[in-house]
Amino acid sequence: MYEALKHKLSDVVPDVELFYKAKIAAQINALKVERNAVILGHNYMEPALFHSIPDFVGDSLELSRKAAATDKDVIVFCGVRFMAETAKILNPSKTVLLPAKKAGCSLAASITAQDVRDLKARFPGIPVVTYINTYADVKAETDICCTSGNAVEVVNSLGSSQIIFLPDEYLAGNIARETGKKIIFPTRNMKATDPNLQYEMIGWHGRCEVHEKFTVQDIADVRQQYPDVVILSHPECSPEVVAASDFSGSTTAMIRHVEQTKAPRYLLLTECSMADNVAGANPDKEMLRLCSVRCPHMNEITLQDTLTSLQTMQYVIDVPEEIRVRAFNAVDRMIKIGSSGKKD
Repeated sequence: MYEALKHKLSDVVPDVELFYKAKIAAQINALKVERNAVILGHNYMEPALFHSIPDFVGDSLELSRKAAATDKDVIVFCGVRFMAETAKILNPSKTVLLPAKKAGCSLAASITAQDVRDLKARFPGIPVVTYINTYADVKAETDICCTSGNAVEVVNSLGSSQIIFLPDEYLAGNIARETGKKIIFPTRNMKATDPNLQYEMIGWHGRCEVHEKFTVQDIADVRQQYPDVVILSHPECSPEVVAASDFSGSTTAMIRHVEQTKAPRYLLLTECSMADNVAGANPDKEMLRLCSVRCPHMNEITLQDTLTSLQTMQYVIDVPEEIRVRAFNAVDRMIKIGSSGKKD
């Protein structure tokens, strides 16, 4: 394990850290066989974990598909809580473990189930699309979920002239721009019956605390110093940042683009552990190491806590059945939509 990690990550992670973590990873891989467990690792996991213990890695869409298809008794989700909840929604009879006690999400915390019910009451009859980055009770109030990888397909699949898109205001703005829809963000005093109110999408003021930090000025500064750089941004970045980038897509789409690009160097505007993972997987390509934004919630997932989680079977994720059944319909509809591959 140490030699494998050293071969891939010697330019990314200090050798002493790799040696220490390789021992933990080896213990985890032995224990997951004993527990009949599958480990799912999000692209934002720190490099030594990402490249050692997951059976599957990917973005929210890919990991949702793997969670739905697994035949293992135990699912260990190396991600954040809403992802583990999604795995439980899809696998009610299986034990789902989250290696950290909290591992929250600023975006998921930006909206509640009551917020969705209130919005539906104000704009009755309009279908609700909810980003997968939400908690189970919010998904239960939703017609269909989406990820950054299939949001456009999901929106188009509804065949509706108007939709409610929750909760990421930047993703909603980017989807509105891509689909040519006029988007509004309703205020408390805004009346849906106002004849002067023109809209095709209704958004919400939620943001990812990582992706909202990137600015157009960041891009301009980088291009001035490295004019031949290819800049990739996640669609949770602002529409202005996405428009100024060379490519925008989900984490998996960004990884594929880096693999295929002929550019001499690239820069990822997303969570920084993912950038380390991509750099480790593409040693022949130059990544500009200008990113300093780490998701504090993803960072709660460690190799040691993952080992402890499997040893003690903590922390178990449960979703009340009444909520789970309703949320399952929204998630299942999303998975069945598929993906075109552009932002998979």
